Amino acid sequence: MSINISTSKQNFKDTPNTLLNIVNHIITQHPELAKKIESMVQVIQGKGYGTATIKKEIELIHKLSGRIPEIAIDIGGNIGEYTAELRRLNSNLEIHTFEPSITNIKKLNARFGSDTLIKVLPFAVSDTKGTATLFSDKAGSGLGSLTKRNLDHFNIDFNVVEKIETIRFEDYWKENLNERVLDIVKMDIEGHELKALKGFGKAINSINVIQFEFGGTNIDTRTYFRDFWYFFKECGFILYRITPLGAELIRTYRESDEYFMTTNFIAVKRK
Repeated sequence: MSINISTSKQNFKDTPNTLLNIVNHIITQHPELAKKIESMVQVIQGKGYGTATIKKEIELIHKLSGRIPEIAIDIGGNIGEYTAELRRLNSNLEIHTFEPSITNIKKLNARFGSDTLIKVLPFAVSDTKGTATLFSDKAGSGLGSLTKRNLDHFNIDFNVVEKIETIRFEDYWKENLNERVLDIVKMDIEGHELKALKGFGKAINSINVIQFEFGGTNIDTRTYFRDFWYFFKECGFILYRITPLGAELIRTYRESDEYFMTTNFIAVKRK
């Protein structure tokens, strides 16, 4: 069988144009289908996949760390779902849970008060020690942030305020943890993750795995994924995005990573 090499080469060259024509056809003739395809591709990449995935997140952390954890830090404990999943998977794990909302502190104490290995800390973790205002739409809200968010487009008011205490994690690590190696650190503090990380100081070098959230709150705090990328690169971490298919290694920064819907990432210390 003979093959026309020149024709084959031309067909190969035309392939991108053919695919582009198909995509353009779908977009123009079937816009709703195009939106569904776009949304599906984004979720497969893990973009916007960050809600109600706690079990998946912790399973991937255990897999990437390659060790049985002895101590975990839950920053932004809310009502304790993450802490509870950590406990479910490891009955001997020591957990320090930080939560500034008085409403949620009461819930955490009621939920874990009998567990001697769980310590509930009534603080927000930041880059300074002092006081701040916690803004939210209602007491104990999972949307509570140290920034007064503008969610008028969702008809959500951030008019509930609460005076809270802030600490630098490095101080806590030195004074209460004796500068121990930390197996897991989870951060979900509504757009203030980068600010908190800057208060880790030397403690950042003692951490094996950090999980953090990125999304719409970062619009209000004017922080970008690029900021996290360079922070972790300079501190010697490898970044992964949590997806339905597992943990996707992020080899380099791309502007397409600036996706402002709830997405979770895992930073793993280079060996």
